[in-house]
Amino acid sequence: MISPKGVSPIASNNQSGRLGLVLASESPRRKALLGQAGIVPDLIRAANLDETPLKGELPRSYALRLATEKAASVAAKQRELYPAGPALVLGADTVVAAGRRILPKPDDAEGVRACLSLLSGRQHQVMTAVAVVLPDGVVRTRVAVTRVAFKRLLPAEIQAYVDCREGQGKAGGYAIQGRAEVFVRQINGSYSNVVGLPLYETVQMLRGAGYGG
Repeated sequence: MISPKGVSPIASNNQSGRLGLVLASESPRRKALLGQAGIVPDLIRAANLDETPLKGELPRSYALRLATEKAASVAAKQRELYPAGPALVLGADTVVAAGRRILPKPDDAEGVRACLSLLSGRQHQVMTAVAVVLPDGVVRTRVAVTRVAFKRLLPAEIQAYVDCREGQGKAGGYAIQGRAEVFVRQINGSYSNVVGLPLYETVQMLRGAGYGG
C-alpha cells in the first residue's frame, strides 16, 4: 500500500487505473494521520455542513450521521472536483461524549473551561465515525470508540490550558496530541481515534474498498 519512499500509490493512480482518494475534511490532524500511514489524498475538500446535533440525538448516531453526510456531500461533486478518474471519498467526524451528552467544539475560553470542568476527574468517550463512499455510490461506515479518563484538574491547570487556546475548536475542548495529554490518566482504545481518525479502521476500510491495490 505504501511505496518505498513513503508516498501514497495514488501518485501513479491515474496511469495504473487505481482508485483516487478524496478527503472530505480540511482537518490538518486527519491529513497528518493519513500521512503516517503513507496515504496522501488526491484532493482535500471540506463539506461545510451544519453540525448542530438533532434534538435527542445520541453521540454515536450524531457522529455517524455527520461523517456520512460529509462524505456524501463531497461525493456528489466528486467528478467535478476530481475528474482524473474514479475515487473513494473519505469523511469522518469525532465526538466527545460524557454519558449521553455531546460536548461542543468550543470557540471561546469559557466554552473550553466548561468542557474541562466537566471532564475533570472522570471518564469520557471519544467516538469517530468514518464513512467511505465508493465510486458506485455505496457507503461503508465504521465507528471507533475510545475511553479516556482525565485526572482531577486543578483550577490553575484549567486556567493555563484555557489561556493557551489549544482547546478552541476541538471536540470536548481539548487536543490530546498537545498539552492536554498530561491530563490523561488512562486511555482504553485507539489513540489516533482521539486525535481525529482511527487509523486501523480507516486503513482497513480503504483497503477493503480497493484502495492501494
